[in-house]
Order: sequence, then C-alpha cells, then structure tokens
Amino acid sequence: MPPSHTPRAPRITRTVNIGILAHVDAGKTSLTERLLFDTGAIDRLGSVDSGTTQTDTGDIERERGITVRSAVASFTVGPAQVNLIDTPGHSDFIAEVERALGVLDGAVLVLSAVEGVQAQTRVLMKTLRRLRLPTLLFVNKIDRAGARHEGLLADIRHKLAPQPVAMTAVRDLGTRDARAVPRSLDDADFRAHAAEALAETDDALLARVLDGPPPTAAELRVALAAGTAQGRVHPVFFGSALSGEGVGALVGAMVRLLPPAPGGQDGADGQEGPHGPDGADGADGAAPQGTVFAVERRAGAPGKTAYLRLFAGELAVRQRVTLHRHGPGGTPVEYTGQITSLDVVGRVGAEAGAGRLTAGNIAKVRGLAEVRVGDRLGPAAATTNAAATAKADADAATEAGTTADTGTTAHFAAPSLSTVVRARQPGPGPAARLHAALLTLADQDPLIHTRALPGGATSVLLYGEAQKEIIAATLARDFGIEADFEPSRPAHIERPVGVGEACEEIARRGHTGLWATIGLRVEPAPAGSGAAFRYETELGALPRAFHHAIEETVYETLAQGHDGRPVTDCVVTLVRSGFCGPVSTAGDFRGLTPVVLERALRDAGTRVYEPCHAFELEIPHDALAPVSAQLTAAEADIADARETAGGEPAWLLEGRIPAREVHGVKRWLPGLTRGEAVWWSRPSGYRPLGRDRRKPDVRPLTPPAHPFP
Repeated sequence: MPPSHTPRAPRITRTVNIGILAHVDAGKTSLTERLLFDTGAIDRLGSVDSGTTQTDTGDIERERGITVRSAVASFTVGPAQVNLIDTPGHSDFIAEVERALGVLDGAVLVLSAVEGVQAQTRVLMKTLRRLRLPTLLFVNKIDRAGARHEGLLADIRHKLAPQPVAMTAVRDLGTRDARAVPRSLDDADFRAHAAEALAETDDALLARVLDGPPPTAAELRVALAAGTAQGRVHPVFFGSALSGEGVGALVGAMVRLLPPAPGGQDGADGQEGPHGPDGADGADGAAPQGTVFAVERRAGAPGKTAYLRLFAGELAVRQRVTLHRHGPGGTPVEYTGQITSLDVVGRVGAEAGAGRLTAGNIAKVRGLAEVRVGDRLGPAAATTNAAATAKADADAATEAGTTADTGTTAHFAAPSLSTVVRARQPGPGPAARLHAALLTLADQDPLIHTRALPGGATSVLLYGEAQKEIIAATLARDFGIEADFEPSRPAHIERPVGVGEACEEIARRGHTGLWATIGLRVEPAPAGSGAAFRYETELGALPRAFHHAIEETVYETLAQGHDGRPVTDCVVTLVRSGFCGPVSTAGDFRGLTPVVLERALRDAGTRVYEPCHAFELEIPHDALAPVSAQLTAAEADIADARETAGGEPAWLLEGRIPAREVHGVKRWLPGLTRGEAVWWSRPSGYRPLGRDRRKPDVRPLTPPAHPFP
C-alpha cells in the first residue's frame, strides 16, 4: 500500500496588508470575524456582543464592544496571504487608525446599509482618497429593516467617492432572506455599465466606449484592477457579516483587485541572509526598513510586543536593530536593541518560529525594551507605503504645512484637548505609580504626551472624552490605579513672534548663585517644525555633561511652557557658555537654563495659539442663513459654501473652527436644521487665540518638573 501524504498548503507567493475601517457600529469587527471564519482561519465564529472576537482581545474592548487598538489577523486564499488590520471606529481613536494607514497596501471601508454614509465614514474616506490608498467598499447589514441599495449608491457617489462600481446586486433587501448576487463582467448589461464607470477616469477606455470597439470583459477586468490600485475607482460590495452574504465576493476582490505588498512572499523558510542574524542587511542586500504600528504590553507578561511592518530587507532573531523616532521638540532620537523573538503573522507550525521576516510582511517582535508606536527602522521616507506617503506629503503641505495658522505637516493632527490626571490615593508613591503607568500607555499612543507636573499630577493630551474614559478604565483594570481627571480643556501652544536673547554670566569676583555662564537666543521657526536646539559656541568649550544638561533642560522647559502651554516652532541657540572648574556642576546648568530661556522668550515675545478643527457641514437648503450666523458667532471661518448636486437641495459648508466651540455646535445644530444636518470635523492645526490679539505676551515659564527620582 503506497504511503499516504498529507496535502501541503500552497506556498505563499504574495502578501497583501489590508485595513478594515468604519464608523463605529457599522460592523467592522464582525466583518473581520466573518472573513477569518469563512476562509478557515478560525473554526468558531466569535461575537462582538459576547466579547469573543479574535481582534478585540483587551478586556475593555470586550466589555464595551468597541475596538481601541489596532489588531492583526490573517487568512490565506490559495497562494495569497491577507493580513487584516482591524482599526478603531470611534473618532476619538483616529490617530490609531491613521498610524495603521502607513503600513497598508489597501483598505476595506465598511458602511451600514441602514445608517449609510456617516460622519466618521466621510472622515476616513477623505483620508483614504488623499493617500490614494486602494479601497474597496463593503455595505454591511443588507438583511436589516431599512437597508438601502440604489439610494445608498447615490449617497456614496455624492458624499464619498465619485466613481463607485457596484459589484453585487441585492435581492430581498431589508429582510432576513436578503441575498447578495455577484455581478459578472461576462454579462453584457453589467459590462456596459462598468465600462461607462471606468471610462470616466481612463481616457483610453473612454475612446473605446465612444468610438469602439467596446472593451472586452478581460480588458475591463484589467482596467478595474488598475483603477482600484490607483485609487481612481472604488468597487462596492453589498452583504451581511452576520449571515456571510456577499463576503465571498469581497474576499475574491481583496486578492484580485488590491495590489500585493512589494516583496511580500514566503519569508519563513528559516534560511538566514548572507550576513546571518547579526547582519544589518537582508538576503537582497537592502538594509531593513520598517515601521512599528502597534505595541502590546499585557498585564503579567514580561516585556513588550511590537507589531512591525517591513518594507525592505530582512530581519532575524538575535539581530541588532536601530530604531528612530522624534523626541521632544521634534529632535531625532535613536536607540539600539536586539530582537529576541520574531513571529511572522500568518505563519503556522515550524514557519511561525523560523524567526525571519521578509519585506511586505508583518511580525510580532520582542526584545526591544524601549520600543514605541511610530518607531522607524531605516530612513523615514522608506518606512510607510510609498504611494501613500508621496501623496500625503504633498497634500499635508497644502492643507497644514507652511503658514503660521495651520500647524503640523503630519498627516494626522495632534490631540486638541488636555487634562490633568491625579492618583485618587494621596502620597508620592501612588503619584509615581500613576505617572509610570501613563508612560507605559504612551508607548502604545505617543500622542497623549504624558508630562509630569509639580505636586505629583500628570498632564495628558486627548482627542475626546471617550479616550479619557478608556484611559481611566485601563489604569484601574491593568494597573490597579484609581485616578481622577480634571475637565478637559483646549490644548493651547505658544510660538515666539520675534528674536530675543539673554545671558547670565559667572561674576569675576564675589560670585553668588549658580556657577554657570549661559547665553541663549530664541527665534521663530516655520509652523509645525517643533523646537530645535543649536550651538554657536564651540562644542569643546564645555564638558560634554554640561552641554547635555543645557540642551536637555531647554527641551524640558519649552515642553512645560507657560501654564501648561508648550512653546514650540522655535530655534534656541547657545551663543555663550562658561564654567568654573571644579566648582561648576551639571546641576548649575540645569538650574540656570530655564531662567535664561525665560528672559530670552520675554525679549522675543510669544503669541498663544488655540487648536482648531477643519469641518464639513451639510445642511438643508433653507437653513443656510441661521446656521451661518451661528457659525460666525462661534468664530468659525467659512472657507467655502456651495450647493450640492443631486438628491435633496442642500448646502455644503467647509471651514475651520476653534476646538472649544465644536461641542457647542453639535448641541445647537439639530435645532436649526430639524435634525437633518451632517457634521464632521477633525483636528487641524492652530490659529492665534482671539481675533484682535496682536500684542506679544510672555508669562514666567514653568520650571521642568522632576517629581520622581
């Protein structure tokens, strides 16, 4: 009897990394669960309501039924591996979503067939289109009462993407018997419809449609894949994550229409590159380049687990790597660590432990004690999706880049709210534990910018109140710390308006005070550039420890700022220095630097800036006058107002508004629009506080707090 052989799984030849994005409650996590179940990656279908899904693994996520952190799961379709990155749906966690966008090859944007195009849906689609990230749309919940098809397609065309291509029809819409019927390009009617839709963004195809001969089904399949890959068209699939209807067609489109990761192929065969595990280069000779987009630190588990997407080169267990990030004020920071464990996502058995990561794939990496979300391996330009980065850089420069009113060039804005956190239990011990816990949370979300304050409190930045609730619950559950949060307030910043200089010197005779000579010059820098420190003195004029003390204290003092307002977008230059050995100490320079810096800022003058939101508002046609008046009273700048095309007559307003006014707008808007208004906004840089504010204003800088040894 011939020996039996277990069939071998097909060798993975291509990988595609796909993000699942949606407005909260559209069914994003349920769709992720269904994709994993239907492709055989899991053998039991989990539920959001029961807290048994694969990607919402945190206790708080399971209890609340929402995604807070990006999570990764994978499945295979033939020789293709699909890595799914499930992202948060709540707008307070938009930074978590946008961090994931830089490591994706494509995205699936989930809508509800009942609720339709919602505020967060529009925010996400705007970002996806700006990045030109290939995107499929999945309309979920076709089996719920109130589900729409043609009307929703019109809304998608009008509000989300001008070139949707419906790839499925629906029977018995809005009933338990709803069915999604795939449409084939072999069908003449659908072929003509698809050709017209694709021709709107393809001149060569338009000529074929108008002058003949009409494009064939094979040619349209190529054109559809090319248009999707370039972000010009967006295939739309209808279905139900609950019943599985339409999910098979979506899976096929993920593999056929979304471009694979460059270099994404089987990288788990256990073979080392030419330089072995300690080498810097991979088998292809390229230095490793990648991005850390998520960090886990489980209670009771040692160390951190970093999720790293590799764009070039290779990584192996025991390899030493250097990661880069921006420190205080935007200064470059790097550190080196050794990988002790490396599990490639989607690999099983011997492949999972082979300990080699190749370009295009994602791995869970351990051993990097100081790793944080956003850390880069290799040059910054090479550590995100290349097409997305090029487009994002161009648009970010236009939208937020170079004027003093707009702020950062990052393609997601900084949080616009701040709060102060105190341990409920008094004493220095609980305060120290609280600060350490918040620093741990900052590894997962560096944008919260934890900052120690005098008296044992800690300041953090927020996107919204839901984020505050999650932080409070995490502190209590994972760290055993009950904490009190002050009411949130806008996170103001200050920028210098002129050039200022100050100096303190050691007296030649009878000196009293700190034994240090420091001269500093402060001058404004472009908006969004952060703080920078420069030397005009010779580096050897002071001992290295004294130089380090001055530079470190400058950044700390600017970060503390005035009354919690950091001073940013400036260049501080050391223009004079001196010491008296052996009397002078690094402590003298740390103590004198804030005094000199404050005087230099006073000489330069500063202006306070408040955070703003970019908004888009759709209102009924007859509500323009009262809504515009209220927005003007709320200090909004309306940049554009135009009548919408198609559907009910309406006005679309776009502009910027102070973050402090957003909550109030949401409160009065329904009353002026009969509840028909559609509002979305997101943080969008800064503008001077107060329309008539012209006079520079400097208050004493808060000295750097060092409450914890």
